[in-house]
Amino acid sequence: MQTSLDCIPCFMRQALKAGRLATTDERLQKELLDAVAAMVPGISPEMTPPEIGDGIYRDVSRLTGVEDPFRELKDANMREAFDLMPEVLEAVSNAADPLMTAVRVAIAGNVIDHGVGRSFSVRDAVDQVLHQTFAILDEHSFRTRLEEAPFVLYVGDNAGESVFDTLLIRELQKPVVFAVRDVAVINDVTRQDAVASGIGDVARIVSTGSSAPGAVLDRCSGEFLDLFDRAELVISKGQGNYEALSGTSDKVFFLLRAKCPVIADHLGVDVDDIVLKQG
Repeated sequence: MQTSLDCIPCFMRQALKAGRLATTDERLQKELLDAVAAMVPGISPEMTPPEIGDGIYRDVSRLTGVEDPFRELKDANMREAFDLMPEVLEAVSNAADPLMTAVRVAIAGNVIDHGVGRSFSVRDAVDQVLHQTFAILDEHSFRTRLEEAPFVLYVGDNAGESVFDTLLIRELQKPVVFAVRDVAVINDVTRQDAVASGIGDVARIVSTGSSAPGAVLDRCSGEFLDLFDRAELVISKGQGNYEALSGTSDKVFFLLRAKCPVIADHLGVDVDDIVLKQG
């Protein structure tokens, strides 16, 4: 997905939020904004937003010395998700269609996103998404691919959301490889977060090999690219992975909630719509 001009002020906002989480020093915060502003002339519409975000969050760490400014927020979001697990587990277990209910729960967790500049309630998202109509639902092709796939490559998105991902992984009833970010970026799930979420109990955890907030293929490791090539079904969670992987293959299925107008417009849906989309 190409970068929109509307993404540029969002990059500035994200940088300021990360800078304020990392340091109270306004001089460093301003230096960070200056660094992001200096990137703007080099931004090409052909670049994906995660490619640009990669540079921004590298600057956050370089200038503030803080590698994971969202650490406390991630921990709080995971605690909130774990608190809700008995309820969502019951909803999945008692559902007439446990697989699609688990898909809904996994998408509900996608509301946990500190990159979009919106407040959220995980509980409200679960209550809403369990009954919400899909704006895009490529369910038949998803089930067909799942039935035929020897394993599933599951590209994770955010910490906290990853707790709910465990439910869907169990319902897939196939071997799963769960891909995480190589380093901390925004509140995206890292290996540490995946293990804390319980992912290690249900899937093999690998890194994409990239520090970008999305699985940008030309920045990923050989191990991840080999898995991506061999997989017959790839589940891509969230907006960052959609930005990176949309249009790459019809074996990729995007599970997300459209949380910003740019993504919603690209998908042809409304903000807050939920999506299970092929390719």
